[in-house]
Amino acid sequence: MEENVVDKFLCQYPDHPSLLQAQQPFTHILSDARAAHQPCSSVEFSAVQASAPAPYRSSYIDAPAAAAAPSVAQGNNTEDPAPAFSLNVMAMATDTVEPSSSLSAESSSSCCMDVVSMAFFKGMEEASKFLPGDGVPAGGGRGQKKRLDGDDEAEAGAGRSSKQMAADGEESEEAAAREMLDQLMLNGCEPSAADMQELRAAVEMEKTPRGSSRGTSAAGQAVDLHTMLIRCAEAVAADDRRGVADLLERIRRHSSPAGDGTQRLAHYFALGLEARLAGTGSWLYRSIMVRRGTLADYLRACQLHMTACCFLPVVFLFSSDAICSAVAGRKKLHIVCYGLGHGIQWPDVLRRLGHRDGGPPEVRLTGIDSPLPGFRPAQLIEETGRRLNDSARRFGVPFRFRGIAAKSEDVLAGDLDIDPDEVLVVASTFHFRSLMDEGVAGRSTNPMDTVLKTIREMRPAVFIHAIVNASYSAAFFLTRFREVLYRFTALFDMLDTVLPREDGRRLVLERDVLAQCAANIIACEGADRVQRPRSYKQWQARSRRAGLRQLPLDRGVVQMLRDKVRKEYHRCFEISEDQQWLLPGWKGRVLYALSTWTAGDDDLA
Repeated sequence: MEENVVDKFLCQYPDHPSLLQAQQPFTHILSDARAAHQPCSSVEFSAVQASAPAPYRSSYIDAPAAAAAPSVAQGNNTEDPAPAFSLNVMAMATDTVEPSSSLSAESSSSCCMDVVSMAFFKGMEEASKFLPGDGVPAGGGRGQKKRLDGDDEAEAGAGRSSKQMAADGEESEEAAAREMLDQLMLNGCEPSAADMQELRAAVEMEKTPRGSSRGTSAAGQAVDLHTMLIRCAEAVAADDRRGVADLLERIRRHSSPAGDGTQRLAHYFALGLEARLAGTGSWLYRSIMVRRGTLADYLRACQLHMTACCFLPVVFLFSSDAICSAVAGRKKLHIVCYGLGHGIQWPDVLRRLGHRDGGPPEVRLTGIDSPLPGFRPAQLIEETGRRLNDSARRFGVPFRFRGIAAKSEDVLAGDLDIDPDEVLVVASTFHFRSLMDEGVAGRSTNPMDTVLKTIREMRPAVFIHAIVNASYSAAFFLTRFREVLYRFTALFDMLDTVLPREDGRRLVLERDVLAQCAANIIACEGADRVQRPRSYKQWQARSRRAGLRQLPLDRGVVQMLRDKVRKEYHRCFEISEDQQWLLPGWKGRVLYALSTWTAGDDDLA
C-alpha cells in the first residue's frame, strides 16, 4: 500500500459526493468558530495574563511575545483550520480557569474564546514543568552544556555520597565476612568454653517458657499443629483446595516464625504446602535462596550452631582422626573432597598434620563442588583454595590445591590424577544428599551408582561418608511429608532447647537453611527437588552393591566423641552405634550417620 494514497485520492476526486457529505458537519463547525471568534484587545489580554496562575506570569513570558500573540492567532484562524480543533480541546481544558474579578462578564467571555491566547497560557503551564529553575536562561537547553547551581551540586553530591556509602557498606560487609571466615578457618571450628557457657546462660535467663509439641491459641486452647499439618498435606494430595485454605488459615493463626519450635516449624511448612498447591514450589525455593542474608550472617549462624549443637564438631573430629590414622607413617596424602563449600573442616586437619611426629606429609587436596551460576562457576572453589593455601603455609604443611566445578556424577576417576604413592582419602560431608536415584528426570544413568562406582575405582585407603539420616527421598508425597515432619520436629525442638528464641542468628539459621530445605522437599518435584537424603541402612546396601567394603569403627574415637558430647553439650544429644555406623541424634532420633569404607577385595568389573 502506498503511503500517499489519500492525497492522490483527494487530487483526483476533489468534489466527490462522499467527500462533500463527510465534510459538511465540519464546515458548519468551522464557520461557527470563525463567526464567534473576536480577538481580545491589548487591555483585555493584559488582564487575562494578570489573572493567570503563577507559571503563566513567569519571566519567560516577555511583553513582545504577548503583544504579538493575538495577531498571530487571528491570522492562523483565517487561513488554517487546524486551530479550530485546538479551540474545542482548549476550551474544555480551560473551563476550570477562574477569570479575574476585575473583568466584566462580557470581556471575560470574549477573552476566554481567544484560542491562541488560552492555548498560549495552557502551553506555558505544561512547558513550565520542563523549564530549568530560576537563574537559568530559558534558551539554555538544547545545544548548551547543562551546569548545576549550588543546590543542584549539593543534591548531586549527596546522591553520590549515598551511593558511595552504600558501596562502602557492601565492601565493608564483604571484608568482615572474609575476615570472619579466615579466623574461623585458622582458629578451628572447635567452640570455646566461654562461648558455650555464655550461650547456656542466655538460654536459662530467657523468660519465655519452653513450649511442648502442641501450640496454644489466644484463648488458651491447645492446638495440635502436627495433626493439622498432616491433614493439610492430605488435602493438598487430594487437591481439596477449600479444605487446604481452611486448614492453612487455622495453621497461620497459631504459627509464627518467632514463636516456639512447633510454631516456627508450622509456619515454614505452611508456606511449602501453599506453594505446592499453587504450583510455585520452585519459585518459593529460589526466592528463599535469593533473599538469603549475607555471608557474614551465615557464618555467624554456623558459629552459633557449632557452639550449641554437637553434630558438626563430631563429624569434623571423626574425619580428622580417620585421615590421620590412614596417613600414619606415610609422606604423601591426597584428599578428594566432595562438596568442598567453604572448606572450614580442613584447617583442623592441616593443623594436626603440621604437628605430627616426624614432620607433616605432602598434602594434595582436590575439591569438587557444584558450579555456581554466572560467568565464574568456580569462584567459591577458588576462594576456598586460597584460604586453604594460607592455612597450610601457617601450619608449615606442603600443600597443593586443585578445584573442580562440576556435578559429583560427572567427575570420573581418570580426572583426578591419582598417584599410587599417595595415600588416597575420599570424603563427603552431607554432600550426597542431593544425588538423584533411578527413575528421576528420565536419566539413562543413575547418579548415585555412578558416584559410588567412581569411588570404588579410585580404590581409596578410606572413604569417609557423613550423611543426613532421613528417608524423605520417596516418590510419594504423603510418605515424604510425614518423614520430613518427624525429622524437622526434632531439629526445631533441638534449636528451641539449646538456643535463645530472640537470637537473630537462630532466625537466620532457620530461615536460610531449614526453611529452604523444607520448601524444596515439600513443594518441589522431579528435577527441581534437590534434597534427596536416605537412611544409613539404604546407603549401606547401595555402597556394598557398588563394591565398597565397610571398615569397623575405632573404639577409642567412639569413646572420645561420646565423652565430649556428654561433658560439653546438652544432655539430650546422643551418640549411638549400629552396623558400624556412628549415629549422632537428639532425644532418641538419629539425625546423622558416619562410617568409613574402602574398595572391595574383588576384582573390578
